[in-house]
Amino acid sequence: MDDLPIGRRVAYWRGQRNMSQQVFADRLGRSKSWVDKVERGVRSLDKVSTIREIAAVLRIDPDVLIVRDTAEAEPAAGGVDSVRDALTRHPALLPAPDTLTEPAFYQARIAHAASAYEHGGYPELLRRIPRLLVDGHRLPADAPEPLVQAYRLTAQLLVKLGAAELAWLAADRALAVAGDDPVLAATAAVPLGQALRTAGRCRAAFETTVIAAHQVAPLPPDEGTAAERAACAAALVQAALAAAGAGDRSAVDDMLVDAAEVTTPGGPERAAVDAARVTAAVMLGDGHRAVELHEAFVGGLAWRQLPPEHRAAHLVDVAGAYVHSGDPVGAGGALLQADRLVPAEVRMRPAGRTALGLALAGILRPDRHLLVLAQAARVGGGR
Repeated sequence: MDDLPIGRRVAYWRGQRNMSQQVFADRLGRSKSWVDKVERGVRSLDKVSTIREIAAVLRIDPDVLIVRDTAEAEPAAGGVDSVRDALTRHPALLPAPDTLTEPAFYQARIAHAASAYEHGGYPELLRRIPRLLVDGHRLPADAPEPLVQAYRLTAQLLVKLGAAELAWLAADRALAVAGDDPVLAATAAVPLGQALRTAGRCRAAFETTVIAAHQVAPLPPDEGTAAERAACAAALVQAALAAAGAGDRSAVDDMLVDAAEVTTPGGPERAAVDAARVTAAVMLGDGHRAVELHEAFVGGLAWRQLPPEHRAAHLVDVAGAYVHSGDPVGAGGALLQADRLVPAEVRMRPAGRTALGLALAGILRPDRHLLVLAQAARVGGGR
């Protein structure tokens, strides 16, 4: 609970007091729209007097709304600091290495790191990434792909942990290492788009990923290499999500149609496109449609084509759609499923813990499994 924004805490305690937004608004002498904006973070609560009024109606101490628990550090904080330290060692300013890193061995380490990411081994990755980056700077200049992959994994993990600016730096490094190789550039542009979206720069994310996709497109059906098609589709998916973040429904549809055209039905890339349709609906505020698309998607074979990390992240996104559709119990079920797949998605990611707090705020009597998860994630009613 302590890591939730103040508006989410208000929503949580209102739910604990079994008050609707309208009842709560009436007791405050405010409009329901005002309460809704506060809880969604659209309107800030920066007056102590207002916070005290809210606390009085909720029958809680005002400090519950405004004080963070500093006794417990974020579990990933130390690991992120280590990654930050590694990223500050700019390759151009480092002395020439005495010995070079052997590319084949380094590629095997990257494959292991990628597998850890796909299975949600985020703490392990935080430990491994600093050394990977240091050793990556010692790769021969004619072997850029492994270092691009190292920076890509770094950026994607940092996005998950809410370190958007640091992720942006890592992704930018990946793009610089990619050079003139269009496939590598598109590979690097995907986490850069993710970082820019997380930092609230959706238009920049859209432009970056569209340009990257066009470097390996247009690709007529069944033409181009598998790597080109996969890179193009991944960049177009990120462009679609960036467009959703900017509220551009038309661009979302266009990007996803284009992405589907360069993917094979039944393959993992097409599954990622289908998953993105759900996420885009969530981002556009179409909660009911997102839930409908999600339930149809998980009932098909494509769902199993996604790695565990992708499925768990998808479930965290969908939990928000369930909440906004008036089904917090459904949100809780999605989060429990995500926790079974990849516990770190709910327990370690800020987005996962926020979704869990929202679900708890709407459930009058959460089941014990959800309460156990909340306690493990240090959220709300789990304390």
